[in-house]
Order: sequence, then structure tokens, then C-alpha cells
Amino acid sequence: MVPTRSNMKSMERELRCPVCEEMVKQPIVLPCLHSVCVLCAAEVLVQRGYPPPELPPEPNTPTSSPNTRSPRQARRPPPKTDRLDRVLRTGVFCGTYPGRRRKDTPVLTMMFPCPTCRSDVELGERGLMDCLRNLTLERIVERYRHTISLGSMAVMCQFCKPPQTLEATKGCADCRANFCNECFKLYHPWGTPRAQHEHILPTHSFRPKVTTQRLWSESRSLPFRFRDKITKEMNYVLGNQEMVQAQITQVESAIAQTEVNSAVAKEQMNQCVNELRGVLAERQGGLSKVIEGSRSQRAEALNSQLSEKQSLLENAGLVTYTQELLKETDQPCFVQAARVTHTRLVKAIDNLQHFSLSADPSFRHFHMDVSRELKLLSGMDFIQAPLAPVIDTQKTLAYDQLYLCWRLPQDSAPAWYYSVEYQRKVGGSGPLWGGVKSESTGSGNSPWQRLEEVGGTSAVIDRLEMDSVYVLRVRGCNKAGYGECSEEVYLHTPPAPVLPFCLDSRWGLHAERIALGKGQTYARSVPGLTLLQAADRALTSCHLTSDLLVADVSITQGRHYWACSVEPGSYLVKVGVGLESKLQEWFHLPQDMASPRYDPDSGHDSGTEDAQDCPPPFCFLTMGMGKILLPKCGASNASATPLTAPLPPRLGLCLDFERGRVTFYDAHSLRVLWEGTVDCSAPVCPAFCFIGGGALQLQELIANRSTEQTPPRRVTIQTRATNLCN
Repeated sequence: MVPTRSNMKSMERELRCPVCEEMVKQPIVLPCLHSVCVLCAAEVLVQRGYPPPELPPEPNTPTSSPNTRSPRQARRPPPKTDRLDRVLRTGVFCGTYPGRRRKDTPVLTMMFPCPTCRSDVELGERGLMDCLRNLTLERIVERYRHTISLGSMAVMCQFCKPPQTLEATKGCADCRANFCNECFKLYHPWGTPRAQHEHILPTHSFRPKVTTQRLWSESRSLPFRFRDKITKEMNYVLGNQEMVQAQITQVESAIAQTEVNSAVAKEQMNQCVNELRGVLAERQGGLSKVIEGSRSQRAEALNSQLSEKQSLLENAGLVTYTQELLKETDQPCFVQAARVTHTRLVKAIDNLQHFSLSADPSFRHFHMDVSRELKLLSGMDFIQAPLAPVIDTQKTLAYDQLYLCWRLPQDSAPAWYYSVEYQRKVGGSGPLWGGVKSESTGSGNSPWQRLEEVGGTSAVIDRLEMDSVYVLRVRGCNKAGYGECSEEVYLHTPPAPVLPFCLDSRWGLHAERIALGKGQTYARSVPGLTLLQAADRALTSCHLTSDLLVADVSITQGRHYWACSVEPGSYLVKVGVGLESKLQEWFHLPQDMASPRYDPDSGHDSGTEDAQDCPPPFCFLTMGMGKILLPKCGASNASATPLTAPLPPRLGLCLDFERGRVTFYDAHSLRVLWEGTVDCSAPVCPAFCFIGGGALQLQELIANRSTEQTPPRRVTIQTRATNLCN
């Protein structure tokens, strides 16, 4: 289909160079796949301080090489570089780059600022010489000029003698020149090799001439799939013109709303400024009245003082009156009138000897300091949305629920409330906590869920699926709207429901050695006088105190998970599970505690014959002094030594009662550390053993659940000092 004049004119914007804003001339393709004029690119590079780039007379093309170019190519005049010369003469380049010889090192890498993608692209050490020529864009521009005729001159014959130059009717791809009919016959006579030249339509840009064999090889390697893909994409766009038109209408409506809303915002701004002006004018009037009142009072006082001083002059006021009074001859009358005059004269003499102004004329107490107000007014700006919050990864964790904690940057605008968004990623799947199924049944990620209008800087998210990875983010909101979202954090929920429990309060341990914290979730063991006395009695034995703590609940079915943290400075602490009855026997009988048959850390292989039929009654991991001991797997590796790893901040345990397996995790990342077996033929309970000094903290539940009083345990495990002989 031949494009119409209107269709060709509508694509004029696609044919403009992003640098000069004119029709592209000799466009080259940058590494970012955008096209610019070759002279514009050279001008930009020179303005950035690079040396003048080399401009070949014929830029590289995907189908040309030194062996396949036309032998007449050298006759083509080089491109005009008037613009580049003007830039060089202005002195933009002088002094900005010291220059280098061809053999200097290191090699200069040119960076071109692409105006379309607004980023710097690397051109390589050869610069523009490595950029390919966009011949397709040249052809489109040429067809556009022929269709629209926007200032394009007709292609004239290059061999007619002026002033009778005719318009060209043919072009020769081999000669790379344009001819009229007569000149074409003259320079391509019949029966000569030139008669075999390929003739094309007149043009200002010729495609490089290649051999037939090369054209055939290139035609076989054309990217048909890419062409088909572009065709399908174009057909999709053409088939959804209603959608395009609807979106155009939406954008036009947005433009109209932008104009209206900008006018409203400007009016509101002017109203706020006018209110400020009104308040300032009102305050100015009030302060002016205060100054005027003080001026009146001071002027009145000074005028009164002036009158009194003027009355002391020789021929005025009090002096004249006193002189007349002294002329009085009647003594009783003189005494009666002289009393008041005497008082006035004493006062006048005192004021004369101790003169001071009756009012301060300086008004120094009426100076204003408006530096704070000026700073506030100069910083007056529109309301800004809050910046992206920063999530506190030390406090954020996943346990029985998800706990998310964050803070705003210091230079951020305040937030009225926050919106917390979370999403379950594809991976772990399992029953939902609380027994409610997930609504997302697709294979992709679940949709984003939100907690709206969170008042504080922390949030608790419940009803989550077990053994799943959740991604969380948060953003603040104020009068300016929502701000940017924080960086996403990933949390892995526990593989099983969390088992809430406390340490048994009736452990029967001596208070001198073991102390429980408030809530019975913290325990500390301090070796006391017993250890010192035992060590003093013998020098050939190792005397240790072994204190055992158990949970106040027992497990009889299902899968359960709990976590705890051991202080890195602890000497030896064992964390694990065991049969309740066996733990009591093991604790009361020292020889059982030292038996390697049930100690996975001992490395002894006794009882391996019935290990599969009779799993051990307890399973522990030993940690202390900042390390954790990971036992070897299987009895066949008796020669291998156990591995040690850094002690994780929190240790997680998951007991599968039906399978009789216990798994130890790094509770922070839920990375499996070790997995062992345990006898689950009877109730099993979490257990903790202190050997020497140490401290242990159970992970507290995130949810504020009302815990009911649990009935007292039937089993009370006593403690005693244990003597481990060499």
C-alpha cells in the first residue's frame, strides 16, 4: 500500500535528529540503537572536550567492507564540516583535552550523551568510526521529502553542462551518480561493461554496491523471525486502534485536568500568600500602634521636663514668681506662700544637680529580629510527599507473625500514616496459618496485599502461609499523597506452626546456679561455689555442673517450630528435644549422660546395629564460645570430625512428631544447619542443658495473645552436680 501524504507527514517527528531538531542527514546508529546526524555527533563530542573525531567520507554499513565497496567511492566528496569548524574556532576544544599521540596509552574511550535515552553510551576507542550508517532511515527521509516536498530540491543530472542542466531520471548504483536519459545513454553505451550497471531511482544517498554472491548470502541470513515479529507487533497495534484512541482520550483529559488543577493550585498558592500578607499587615499595624503609644508617652514626659527646665530661666516661670514673692512685706502671708515655693525650688535644685531624662528616646527595645521568620519564609515550599522509608532489618523478623519496623530519613517530610504492602513469592507452599486457604491459585506470585493507614512505624501481619517467602515494602503518605516505596525485604516464614511455651518454673535447680527471668523465657547459668569445691577435691577429674531445663509443654503430634538465642559468651549450651521420661533418667544417672549411644556429638558408633530400629531418645546440638558444633551424618563416617560453624544470632528448631525428625535452622535465614532423628513413641518436649556458665533467651511471640494458665506439669526434673571422669 502506498502511503498517503497525510500519513507521511504524520511521521515527521520520527525523522528528526534529537540534537539539531532537523531532518537527519547522514544518520549513524549509536550503540544504544538511536540515530543522530554524524556532524551533530562530532559537534557534541568536541563540545565535551574530546579531540575532533575522524569523519570518513563513507561511514560503515552492515553490508559494506573495504573489499566490496564501489571503486568510484573515492570520488564522492567528503561531508561538509562547516559546523564542526565553527565549534573548533570558538575555542570550546582548546585547553579542554591535552591531546595524545597515536601510540600513547591508555586508550581514550569516548562517551556520547545520547539525548534520546538521556544516558552516556560508550563509543569505543575508534569513536564514530565504529558506528554504522542508518541507510534505512536515509531512504525513509528521501521518500518523505519526495512526498511532502518540504524544501527539497529536485535531483539534477550531474553530467549536464550548465545552464542547461536537466532533472535526473535515473541513478547508477555502480557509478554512484544521477543521470538524465541522454547522459545515461552516453555514459552507459550498449555493449560495454557499463551497460551492466544497476540503475535505480535518482537519490542523494546510494547504498553500497555488493557482489551478487554476497547479496545472496546476506539474503539467506536475513532475520526473518525478527521481521515477522515486527509485523505481528504492528498488526497488534493496528488491531487495537480503539484502545489507542481511548488512551489518547485519557491523555488529553489528563492534559486538560493538568491545566485546571495547575490553575487551582496557583489560586490556592496566591490565597495562602495573600493570607500571609494579611497577617503581616495586621501585625504591622499592631506593632505600629505600640510604637506610637510609646512615642506619645515619652514625648509627654520629655515635654513636661522641658517645661520645668524652662521655668528655671532668669526671666520666666518659677524664678520670676519667686522674685515677686520675696517682695511680700506681710510676714504671715509670706510664710504661707513661701512653703510651696520652697518645696518647688528644692526639687528643682535637686533635679538640676542630678539631671537625667525623664524618658529614653532611643527606642532600642523596639528593634525586631526576623531572621527566624525570614528563614521560614525563604524555606516556604509546597508540601512534599514523604521519602522512601528505611526498613530496620535488625528488628524485622518472621515468627508466629510478620513484624515489620521502619523509619523515615532525617530530611524527609513527615508522614500522616503508612501503607504496608506484602506479597507471597512463588516457592514455599503449605497450609495457611489459622487454617484459611490462600485465594491465589495461579502459578505466579500472589497479588499485592495492603495494610492501609498504619499509624506508627511498625506493623504486624498475620494469617500468612507457612514455609513461604514474602516480600514487603512500605511507603508514607501525607497531604501531598503517597511517597516512594522503600526497598523490598524478603522474609521466610517458619516451616511449621510456632509452639509457644515457657521454661518450667519447677525445675528444682539451685537458685545459686540458675536464674529465670521475668516471664520464664530467659535463663542464666552461673557456676557457683559447688564447682569450685568439686575442683578443689580432686585434680584428676573434670568436675562440671550440668543443669537441665525443659519446656512447660509436651508435644504428642504434628509439626512444631520454635526459636531461641544463646549468648555468644556462653561456655557450653545444649539445645534440642527429648523424651520427657528419658530426660529425667538421663539427668538423674550421670553415666547415661556420658553414654555415646545417645549423644550425637560424641562420634561413638556403639549401637549402630539397632540405630535404625531404635532412634535416640533425645537430640541435641552443642554450642558455646561463639561456635556451634554440627555432628557428622551417619555412623559410617566415624573417621570424620564434626564441623564447627559460627553461632547464628537465633537458632530455630522444627520437630516432626510423626516422622520422628528434628531439624535445626538458622532462624534469621531459615537455612538448614543439621537434621537428626529422635524417638517419638512418647511425649517429647524441648530441652536445654547448661554446662558451665551461659545464658539463653526464647524467641518471644510477636502477637499479643492472652495466654491461659497452663496446668502444673506432672514431671519435675531435679539437678545435681555431675562428675565426668576422664
